[in-house]
Amino acid sequence: MEFIQAKTVISGYAAGNAWFGNNYNMNIYKGCSHGCIYCDSRSECYGIETFDKVRAKKDALALIERELKSKRRTGVIGTGAMSDPYNPFEKEYRLTRGALELINTYRFGVSIATKSDLVTRDIDVLKLIKSHSPVLIKITITTASDMLCRKIELNVAEASRRFAAIKALAENGIYTGILLMPVLPFIEDTEENISTIVKQAHENNAKFIYPAFGVTLRQNQREWFYKKLDEQFPALKEKYIKQFGNAYECRSPNAGKLWPLFQKECDQAGIVYKMEDIINGYKQGYADRQLSLF
Repeated sequence: MEFIQAKTVISGYAAGNAWFGNNYNMNIYKGCSHGCIYCDSRSECYGIETFDKVRAKKDALALIERELKSKRRTGVIGTGAMSDPYNPFEKEYRLTRGALELINTYRFGVSIATKSDLVTRDIDVLKLIKSHSPVLIKITITTASDMLCRKIELNVAEASRRFAAIKALAENGIYTGILLMPVLPFIEDTEENISTIVKQAHENNAKFIYPAFGVTLRQNQREWFYKKLDEQFPALKEKYIKQFGNAYECRSPNAGKLWPLFQKECDQAGIVYKMEDIINGYKQGYADRQLSLF
């Protein structure tokens, strides 16, 4: 593990953030070893060199404590947008767990995005945070097939393990659901895949599924994605080029029929999928406590 210099770990306050109601953003790690073929964080605009190498911010926990002490407003701290907080190094270094303990101490809420079942290790701390502030866990699942998962998300816990993590979190009262994104055109955008994910989400007590039927491609991320398509799905790259050209947003040609299917099955299962409903769901009962001045 390489440690890099950093001045800050947590962003400034943002009110009414439309993305899962986060008020702050926290990135302890930089880079990712998951090896997912579609990751947007590889894009040049983020300026992360040697993306597959995971690094951590030096003295991250001391920086986080200093920053939490200085915040005039509590709120929900989001993490996992750029680098998974539960990468393999977290098992040894426990920086995310340390951050959660500080978040609990200073009475903030937390919103976590991950592809790792290691998040279940920290259920005890998440329950402590939930006693005073909102907690949201978003676990990315793009395919219900473990076999396909191993092709597109090379170094990640299989889908079955992630479903099991959702169940464990839900059984402990943690508001947990699925980020169903990206749904890769010509690979994952089938009625069978979407229906199976909704079914397994329901069986494992997921509260929500937030979908995106397509993928974004730009800059060197597109080059990486096409290289991996050639390795795992021969001839599919040409289909992408023909269908999407150099478009940034590559919407699934099947999106028009997948949406009504997805909505119908979620409604029948009692699973929410609109951003407003997800935010209201995990923040219910906390009202203005997270927006009060110290």
